Amino acid sequence: MKKITALLLLLFSISTFSAIDAFNFQSDQQESDYHQLTQQLRCPQCQNNNIADSNATIAVDMRAKVFELLQAGKTKQEIVDYMVQRYGHFVTYDPPLTPATIMLWLIPALLFLGGLFIVFRPPKKKQQAGEK
Repeated sequence: MKKITALLLLLFSISTFSAIDAFNFQSDQQESDYHQLTQQLRCPQCQNNNIADSNATIAVDMRAKVFELLQAGKTKQEIVDYMVQRYGHFVTYDPPLTPATIMLWLIPALLFLGGLFIVFRPPKKKQQAGEK
């Protein structure tokens, strides 16, 4: 019985270990850039987690790609541009102002104002039977 319990505990404890990225950076600046980038890029699968905090497969792949691009000598902006090109503006926490994002802000406001107009508009005057 003790062997079965020990085996079950071992099986469940292995699943609690998460993968830790072990990268060999060429300089301290490169390591700092890596940590900054992984903190500022959002995981496409996890919605509001950055790729540094996510263990999703896509976040692991994105961290590896960030490391690969840093090793290739790319700047932080070039890496962000690559990620935006590949995954869209969702991967940044500060998307640019585009016609699509303007519409996302304007349509709800216009609907709200239209609703207020309908609710608070003055009532129509009723015509009397003898008048035309």
